[in-house]
Amino acid sequence: MATASRLPRVRASELVGRGWLNTGGQDVTLADLRGKIVVLDFWTFCCINCLHVLDELRDLEARFADELVIIGVHSPKFVHEADPEALAAAVERYEVHHPVLDDPELTTWSAYAAKAWPTLVVVDPEGYIVWQMAGEGHASALEALVAELVAEHEEKGTLHRGDGPYVAPAPTSGTLRFPAKVLGLPNGNLLVADAGHHSLAEMAPDGETLVRRIGSGDRGLVDGASDVARFSEPNGLCLVPADLRARTGYDVVVADTVNHALRGVNLTTGTVTTVAGTGEQFMVGASDNVTGRSEVVDLDDAYGARSIRLSSPWDVEWFPAMGAFLVADAGNHTLWAFGRDRLAHVGGTMNEGLLDGRLADAWFAQPSGLAVGTDAALWVADAETSALRRVEAVEGTPEGTVSTAVGQGLFDFGHRDGAAGQALLQHPLGLTVLPDGSVVVADTYNGALRRFTPSDGGPGEVTTLATDLAEPSDVVVLVDGEVWAAGAPDTAVLADDARVELLVVESAAHRLTRIPLPAATAGEVLDAGAHRTQRPVTEVAASVRIDVPFVPAPGQKLDDRFGPSTRLRVSASPAELLLDGGGDDADLSRDLRLDPAVGEGVLHVTAQAASCDDDPAVEFPACHLAQQDWGVPVRVVDGGDAEVSLPLRG
Repeated sequence: MATASRLPRVRASELVGRGWLNTGGQDVTLADLRGKIVVLDFWTFCCINCLHVLDELRDLEARFADELVIIGVHSPKFVHEADPEALAAAVERYEVHHPVLDDPELTTWSAYAAKAWPTLVVVDPEGYIVWQMAGEGHASALEALVAELVAEHEEKGTLHRGDGPYVAPAPTSGTLRFPAKVLGLPNGNLLVADAGHHSLAEMAPDGETLVRRIGSGDRGLVDGASDVARFSEPNGLCLVPADLRARTGYDVVVADTVNHALRGVNLTTGTVTTVAGTGEQFMVGASDNVTGRSEVVDLDDAYGARSIRLSSPWDVEWFPAMGAFLVADAGNHTLWAFGRDRLAHVGGTMNEGLLDGRLADAWFAQPSGLAVGTDAALWVADAETSALRRVEAVEGTPEGTVSTAVGQGLFDFGHRDGAAGQALLQHPLGLTVLPDGSVVVADTYNGALRRFTPSDGGPGEVTTLATDLAEPSDVVVLVDGEVWAAGAPDTAVLADDARVELLVVESAAHRLTRIPLPAATAGEVLDAGAHRTQRPVTEVAASVRIDVPFVPAPGQKLDDRFGPSTRLRVSASPAELLLDGGGDDADLSRDLRLDPAVGEGVLHVTAQAASCDDDPAVEFPACHLAQQDWGVPVRVVDGGDAEVSLPLRG
């Protein structure tokens, strides 16, 4: 049996927070968990990696139902995530079937020295911490460790089998359940990605009357007739251009997020077909993602779309400038082009962050909403950087450039109107374009609709159109009651007396809402303040060493056959904080020099380490890449820590 790398025997800290969910109103203590193997999952519901871990844990929970208790420790990044009602909705939305500790002050987070979302901590039946790891992709290592602990503590007599503290909440009902995106159909109806029901709901133009449902409502990846097909938390929806529908055989492309796939829907028959993706998640560095290739390529040089793995595709949009569907692959912070039954990686490096420039070299952070503008550019709601990005393509090629209209970075957000360079959003998930070329953003965690109006030669302006919405996740424009799309030839010119409205998906309220929008309305200017992610600050010396010790997963070793197997990238916000030591290098340790005059900020650290299976009998062992991003808030003080350790595990 493979032996996992164990930590020194340290007692687990008590679980302290504001309250508990999924326990029937009861508090849970470590004493209550004695005799069980416990996995603490430090998560926050904005984080796509955390959502991936929730999916990874489902099979583990089922296999070790009698021996294992998973405890979610929700330690929020965004202000909205600290709202207990928002957390309760997220626990229901993502079907979390284990107890969750509400930790808004990051009390338990700090007690376990967590520094990244997600972080997993394993506690043995005697109450000792035996393993801690950050990031996703640990399912196989966790399974091996839990099996080992079961055998060890069964032999010792310290294992207690039986039910854990989970109490299922009362079920809810309604026509829609956490709807995600909405699309206007040629027949005048609306198609809603009903994520909580794992299906698509065709609604009458009133947005309330259910016409039919496509998908059985059970989570899964099954093609076939509308009552047989299965989805898993579908999000983005896009009409296939009319001249392509006969060739493709489907009318709508669906970003089937948790299935890591694109699905095609024939509106006449209701038949669902998988058109891209394998149903398995793209894992950075894995050798079988895309038959070994993930660099940016043209569709003519791309692999078949059914042979390529995706990672949580969140939205999809037809992009005429590239002659393809663009896919916002939130799970690895990239954009992909889909067309002619092929799939090509065209944007983003898979590093998470806010970096403009050439499309292939840009950094995104959970791109979650796409819309083509009146000028044929592509607008992107980049959720985790709370940003509005713009992609301008080189006609007919996979090349383009990326610029940021609104947004400051991974850890700065808020609700602030005014000049776009100073304006702030909070985790936007959707957007649309108005007839005048301005962009309406579903500013999800601010519960608002925001409007970005470009200006010639200037940064543009941001105003607020509506507030007090329940996690708006998408928005479309209605003109005289019908869905309007930028660039559509029959709606290029609006009548002076046209009635313009916005149809908003209020995801947490399980409904569609209409908001009138007089063409002359500029929007109310609001300033509800700026925020920075609040986490415990590490006090460091002006000269500090970043160390990322890497521990390969059981049965693996560092892969240095083709050169350095590790990589470390360091930067800072503000950039002026870091005087020396930034950039890329192979060494997983780095000496930094910080500016005491700047005083404080966030160190951005990205580490990668390649490992391969340690089996001398296999000529070409399977290889893996562990990657983790940290944002470490620091304050420069005399006598501060001279070293910051950020463990990375395979």
